[in-house]
Parts: sequence; structure tokens; C-alpha cells
Amino acid sequence: MVVNPDNNNNNQPHQQQQSTTPTSGYRRRQRRNRQQQYRQQNNNNNNRFAALANHDDDDNNNNNNNKTKLSSKNKQQKKKKSYFYLSHDQLWKHVDKDRTSEFYKLLQDNRTYDITKNYLLNGAPVYDEWIRTTHEFRLWNAYRQLGEDNAFWAKEIINRMRSRSDKIEIKSFVDKKINSLQLKLDEYSKIINKLQIEFTDYWQQVALRRKQTQPSNTTMTSTRDSSTARPASSFDFDRMEKELSDYIHSHTKHVKKNCDTRLEIANTEKEEYEAYKNFKTMAEKKSIWNFHLLLKSKLTNWDNKNKNFHKIQKRVDYNLLPNFIEKHDFSFKIDTKVFEQNEIQPIYDEMREITNSFKKQAMEFYYRIAARELNNVRNEIDVIIENCRPKPSSALNLTVNDDAQNDAQVDQENDDDNSNKEDKQNFEAFELYYKLSMKRHQLQAEQSSVGNSHGPLGPNIINQASHIQLNEDEYHILKLGPRFIFNDPRIASQRRTKELSKLRRKLESRFHSKKVNPGRPVQDFMNELDLILQNYHDIHTNPRLPISKNRNYRRIVKRLKHKFRLSNVILRKTDKSKVFHLGTLEHYQQRSDEYMDRTQAYQCLGIIDPLPDLIQRTNKHLLDLRLARSLTQKQYEQLCIQVDEAELAHLYYLPKAHKPTTPLRPIISGLKHPTLKISKFLDKILRPLFDRMAATRTVSNGFELLKKVQQWSSINMKQETVLCTIDVTDLYTMIRQVEGVLSLKQMLDYLNFNQVNDLKTEVIIQLANFVINNNYFRYNGQYYHQIRGGAMGSPITLTIANCYMFFYEQQIFKQITNSFGLYVRYIDDIFIIINWPSRHFLKQVDRWNEIDSNIKLSANINLYADFLDLHIENKDGVLLTSVFHKPSYEPYYLPFHSIHPLHMKQNIPFTMLLRGIRYCSTFQSYLQERDHLRMALLLNQYPIKFIDQQFNRLLEKFNIIQPLTSSNYDTIRLQIINSPVKVKEPINYGQSMFVHFTYCSSMKSFPKRFHELWNKYFSESPINDITPMLGTRNANNLQQRLVHTRDS
Repeated sequence: MVVNPDNNNNNQPHQQQQSTTPTSGYRRRQRRNRQQQYRQQNNNNNNRFAALANHDDDDNNNNNNNKTKLSSKNKQQKKKKSYFYLSHDQLWKHVDKDRTSEFYKLLQDNRTYDITKNYLLNGAPVYDEWIRTTHEFRLWNAYRQLGEDNAFWAKEIINRMRSRSDKIEIKSFVDKKINSLQLKLDEYSKIINKLQIEFTDYWQQVALRRKQTQPSNTTMTSTRDSSTARPASSFDFDRMEKELSDYIHSHTKHVKKNCDTRLEIANTEKEEYEAYKNFKTMAEKKSIWNFHLLLKSKLTNWDNKNKNFHKIQKRVDYNLLPNFIEKHDFSFKIDTKVFEQNEIQPIYDEMREITNSFKKQAMEFYYRIAARELNNVRNEIDVIIENCRPKPSSALNLTVNDDAQNDAQVDQENDDDNSNKEDKQNFEAFELYYKLSMKRHQLQAEQSSVGNSHGPLGPNIINQASHIQLNEDEYHILKLGPRFIFNDPRIASQRRTKELSKLRRKLESRFHSKKVNPGRPVQDFMNELDLILQNYHDIHTNPRLPISKNRNYRRIVKRLKHKFRLSNVILRKTDKSKVFHLGTLEHYQQRSDEYMDRTQAYQCLGIIDPLPDLIQRTNKHLLDLRLARSLTQKQYEQLCIQVDEAELAHLYYLPKAHKPTTPLRPIISGLKHPTLKISKFLDKILRPLFDRMAATRTVSNGFELLKKVQQWSSINMKQETVLCTIDVTDLYTMIRQVEGVLSLKQMLDYLNFNQVNDLKTEVIIQLANFVINNNYFRYNGQYYHQIRGGAMGSPITLTIANCYMFFYEQQIFKQITNSFGLYVRYIDDIFIIINWPSRHFLKQVDRWNEIDSNIKLSANINLYADFLDLHIENKDGVLLTSVFHKPSYEPYYLPFHSIHPLHMKQNIPFTMLLRGIRYCSTFQSYLQERDHLRMALLLNQYPIKFIDQQFNRLLEKFNIIQPLTSSNYDTIRLQIINSPVKVKEPINYGQSMFVHFTYCSSMKSFPKRFHELWNKYFSESPINDITPMLGTRNANNLQQRLVHTRDS
């Protein structure tokens, strides 16, 4: 290797140096040439670092002499497998991760950059091979120990012996394998030692030369940048070796896991063999042996099904379809001459969507069937084993007539006890053997890696703007969905100053509340915390370090925004499935005009901005109430509007992609609207009153509905019972504003309230009337005033709609309850279950539509119903329930690779499976829902092991030890349903302090370091009774980066 670390030295003769001064570009080219020449050299060359200290040699002559030798040696070299984490870029990324590392300190000096880089590039592969060989060496030593101590050799060794042509003893074969691994380890150790010796020689030569040249370089060094450090004369190899080995260990965890699994399989094989010998000795001539012979074929069948199921899971992980699905392609040629140019691409896009939809549904169906096959075979095995369990002896009649009969009966009882004891021992040995056998098969099936890729599986986007062209990366990032957050330490770094300032104010406030000056501890705490966060948020600042080649999400997002703007495409999150929807500007405008014409709820004001007048009228209305002493001074200051804080609301639409023609749901967003504070204030005091008033006839989730339906069906369910779901059309905008406000007055009169929280009823009505009559917003460059109904983004609108529906449904509720039916409502959706004929029910719905001209009901009557996320069915008088998935359902959950704290991802499988057990009334429907959930999580890149851990955590929480089976499912489900819901403990805000920092991928260890730092400075301070509650703030997700609702 020929690399020159000295920037002042050139490759020209000494006389030429005096006449010409090479440019910096020339020096860089020379340095690159020398680095390329070094990479071509053989690893067996003499000291590769010595050349760095010899600055007077002619490098060109050396390179020319070595070229012929190197070319012949390189041809003889074998190609070695290269790993991505050992590449140039990945090594440098690790080097720059921690600014306190020795690597980073060395790289600050250009003189040491090349030497350190070459040491890493040559040493890392050797360390990697040494670590991999060490794991294998440890495994084979364990194999030998297992064979010598227990006279048992692993099946892996037996299989290798069978493939050999020569006959050799097993122990000799194992010893030979261990010796070969030991030779490799010795060879790698020699290479590492040689690298370190050469590196040490280089440092010694540099130190010696620096002592010799120090007096002559005094004037030259004074002109150098003071921030550039000189190379050290010594170097801590132990620290460098530890950091490099830790880096490689972190990337070879799968190798260690593979060896550990192989050893665990070998130990399980030994235990299985011993259990089999014990069972055979005890029960070979007993009846239980016949069950063993029956189970052998069942176990083989289960093993095959299990391996096939895990292969399918891996296909889902890698997004690789089997050939019998992949080969299907719905496409045909069309005559492009008879179509307009803008019609051709949408046709081909629809062909592709049909193909992808078929492939996804086929793969999901294939996965579910494989899971059911595996579960059915496992259940057959469990049933056979359970049938072998010895039955408890029946109680003997101890009423006897004489002593002789008593003695005979006691003898018979002793014989039965001995027989039962023997049968129990035989069964325990039988059960242990099969548990170990199934454990071994499970380990062998799971011994594989997890990966991910792009493909037709997974949650999709709904693209109704077919004219836009998306490449693979753009399509992939949209498939990640609105909630996905990519790693962005820049945002965390930008927010750090504000977050620290907020924490400082909280700390100072706590100290002042104790009447103590914060003093130096707070300052030292903040300074040290700032340094810790800087280290976590750090990005590459050294210009010489290469940039990571990972997918640049920032650039893709920027490119997508540019494409949407050029092609007039609107990106929104769908109303139900929560995936991205791409629509054209023309489509949104057309649907918006249709909605406004149908509801007649909005009056166009043109381009005149109503905001200044609205602010003035709002403050005047509040001032009048304050002067009339209807509001307290605190309430007045809380509700008053500042001119620079107010902002007019804007209208946007969410597409209802699950319905034909994709209707739109209007949302008026006014986070700074002048009436928003009043709306929140009223909703906070009125909503609890409504919840109390309507508790018997409303539900807030599917679980509440399930318990009500179960309670009703246990008494009233019949074979002719019908179920009905009713939808109220455009509830929010169809209620007249005066009638909506009067419904609030009606509620307060119904509850006999003259005032609420020292606020008179008349004042509440005045404020509500002002809010609902002053809904202004901006849409598409025009200003609008809502003259009917309430704004969907205003908090008080929901309470008004609920109150209006409560008094509207009074007559319907009485009619249903008088007929011994069940009536419940969730906002604008109604569910009824009753023993009425369908024709009679339809007539009643027509009569209910005549009660109020503002309310239009559309009913669906059948023996089954889908309400919220619950499917309810009457099957011959038996209530069946399960989880309901809408036809437009997309298997979208928070992607596993999204930069969210781990506990958020753990809660998703936990809560979804809990919902599945609660909702599914049969074991088969539970299995189907569990497999459906597992498939959806796999499509969102959740690892198989992670999913199973969270499923098991759910069972552990409810103290369920045995797995769910068809025999115990009903009992366990009832136990889970009846388990009390944990009530959140109230937070003592006086002794708790909430602290939030923006989360990024490097901050997994931050909570531990934060609490250690807190205890260091405040454990013995006046605020030692304060408990810091550390929370996280998320960086911007894709919806916040891509979706813009203003001026849409």
C-alpha cells in the first residue's frame, strides 16, 4: 500500500518541488491513485503501513515494480463473500456515530485519515471471519461435550456422516472439524496481530520523525488551523478492537442465534430420546403404546404442515408469491387507435390493479387455509393425547354388611390405586415425549431469517388519478401509509432548543414553588442533557465522510409533492381504511359542488374576508356577557380572542373510498377559528351531561354493543329475530341551527339544570347560538358561511347532533322497548334487534321517516348485521358474533419500521387479538380472525417472533396458561369478557412533571440516561419528591409531509 498522509508532501522530485507548486486538485488525484493501487495489493505484502512514514521514496517506481507481481497473485486469489455492513460507507457511518470514539478523533486529522481507513478496511473482514468461526467453534465443542458426557450425538452430525463416502468414527469426525476451526482461528489471530504490529511500527516512525522535524516546522505549523490535531505517538488498540468487534457482533447476531438454535435442537433431541426410551420401557406392552403408534403418523403430518406454514410466512415476509399465484396476469392488448390518449394508461392501470388484488387475496386465502390445516392437525393430536389421560377412579360405596366384604373391597381399592398410579406414570412419560418431539419440530421449522421487499402484497393505495406516473420508490413510500415516520434526526435537532427551554422553565417553576433559587444544578443538568441530545441527534459534519446510500425519503417526498402539484392530484387519507387516496382536482371539485347543492348548507360570500368582522363581533359578544356579569373575569379572559392568534377555518374533504362513486366527507378545520375556544368550553361542560342522560341507549365502541346484545339475546333471542342497521343521512348538516341549539335547552330542562358550573342556562344557549351561527371558512379561493347545521370540525357540533337525535328517537326507543327489542345508537348509526317480521319493520321505518323532515333514515334488515366493527348473526336462534371488516378494508397498521417507540407497536397485536377473542363467539371464527390479524401484521413487516410474543403476553395478562383450543375457548373467552377493565389512576400533577422530546431511531437508550442524569442532580435537591414522566414527540409523518388541506 502506498498512501501519503502528509498534505505538504508531493510525489515529484525535490528539485521540481522548488520550481512548481502542485494544486490541491493534483494532490487529491495523486492520493486517489495511491489508494487504488493499495487496494490491488495482496494481503501478504510486507508492512503496508511502513510506506506512510517514508516520505522520500519514489512512489511511482515502487508501484511499477509491484504491478507484475500483484497481477499474478490477484488471479490466484479466491473470491470471498462480502457483507454489506463491512463496506466502506457502513464502516464510516459507524465511525461517525459517536464523536467521543477513538476512530472519530483520528479522522479529524487528514494525516491519519488514510492509515485509519486502511486499518479498518483490512481488519474488519478478518475480525468478522474470526467472530463467525468462534461461534461455529463453540457450537462444535458443545456437540463434542454432549456426545462425550451423554453418549448422544446430534442429528446434524449423523446426517453429515451419512453423506460421506469414507467410513470414519463420529468422534474422530467431530475432532477433525474442531481442529480445522481451531486452525482458522489461529490464522485469523495471526493476521490481526500482524496488522497491529504494522500499525504500531507506523506510529513509532511518525513519532520519531516528528521529533526530528519539530524545530524546522515551527513557522509552518503556526499557519495551520488550530482545530486540526497532530497524530498521537501511541494508540489504544484495546479500545479500537473492542469498538470494531462490538460493531461486527451487532451485525452477526443472526449467526449467534443460528448456532444457539442448533445447539438447542441438539439438546432437545437428547431429551426427546431419553423420554422415548423411558416411555418405551414403561408402556411398550400397554394399551397406551397403541396411541403412540397412532400418533406417529399424525406427528409426521403435523411436521409437514408446520414446515409448509412457516414457508408461507416467510413468503409473506419477503413479499414473494408462490409460482401458482405469481403466474396469473390479467392483461390483454387493446386497440390504442380507438381510444383517446388519456384513456389508454388508466385501462392498463386497472388491469394491473385487478391482477394485484387477485394475487393479494389469493395469498391471504392460501395463508388462512394453511393455518387452518395446521391448527386442525394440532387439535387432533391434542384430542388423542387428552383421551389417553387416565380417568380418576370412581367413588366406592363404603356401606358394607360384614368384615369379609370390607377386606375384599379394600384390597380391590388398593389394586385400583396401584393401577391408576401406573397409568398416570405411563401417561406422563407419553405426554413428555410428545411435547419434546413437537418442540424440536417447531425449532427446526422456525430456524430461518426474516426480511422484506416490495411486491403486490401489503396495504395498498387507492389511486383514482391514473394519469400520474409513480416509480417504485414513490409507490412504496405511499404504501407505507399516512402514519409512517422515517428517521429524521434533523427535526429532532431543530426542536431540541425549544424542548430544553420548556424543560428549564418547568424546573425553575418547581424550584420557585419551593421558594428556592434554581442555582447551578439546573444549569449543569441542562448543559449535560444538551450534550447527550446532541450526541443522539448528531448527523455527519465531517465533509470527508461519505453519505449513507440508504433510501432518501426526504428526496422522494419532495419529488412526490412536485408531481402532485404539476398533475393537479390531491392526496388524502381515506375516511375508513386510513390509507392514501389519490384523486384528481376535477373529481374533488365535482363532488364538492354536488354536496353543496344537495345540502344547501353553505352560502358563498365571494372574496370578502369575514375574519376581521368575526373577531370584533366575538369579542363584543363576550364583553357584553362580562358586563352583564354572566361570565366571570377568568372565563372572559379564557374565551377572548387576540387578533394575531385568530385564523379562519378551511374546508377539505375525506374520500369515502369504501362506498360507490367515492363520496366525500366534509371537514371544517379551524384550530384557530375565533369561535373555537367557546366551542371547546361549551363541549367540555355539556358532553358529560349528555353521556349521563343517554347512557342506556348509546354505545361508544363495539365491545359495549357486544355486552348489550349478549345480555338481550340470552332471554329474547328466537329463530325469527331480525337485525337492523339504520344510517342517518348527512346528520351534521341537515339539522337546522335553531332546532339544534334548542335541543341543548331541552336537554338541560330534561335534567332539571338551571345552571352548569356557575353558568346559567340562558348564557349557555346564547354562546351555543353564537358559535353555530358563525361558522365561516375558506375553500378554493372563496369564503363561505354555513347557514344550516354545524361544522364537522367544531367540538360542540357532535354534542348538538347527539342531543337532537336523543329527543328525535324518543318515540322509536319506546316503541322498540315496548316490543322487547334492543335499540342502541352511535352518533348517526342505529342498531335494532327485535322479534318483528321484516315487512312490518320496513313499514315502521317509513313511519319514522315522517317524524322529522330533517332526518332521513335508510335501513338494512336481515338475519345478520354489521355495526361498528362487530358482525352479528342470528343462526337458527343462536347468537354468533365476529370481527367485521369493511369490503374496502386494507390490512394497514402502523408499519413496524416506522420510527415510533416500541411500546406503541407492541400494543397493536395485543389490542387487536384481545378484540378478536372478545368478538368471536366460536373457536373457528377466532382462528380465522387470528390468522387474518397475523397476516395483516406480517404485511406491515412485523416479525413473526414479535407477533407471537405479543399474543402470548395477552394470555399471560389474563393468567391463561394452556393454549386456546376448541374445548376451552368458550370458558376462557367468558373469563376475558368478564375481566374488569383497569381504571386509570389519577395523576398527581403536583408531584409529576411531564417532559417530552422528539423521538428518533438512536434514542432507544435515552430514557435510561435521562433518569440517571436526573438522579445525579436532583435526588438530594428540594425537588426530590418530583417524578419526571418522560414522553416522546413524534417527527412529522407522511400525512403531515404530503397532505395539505388548505386551498384544496
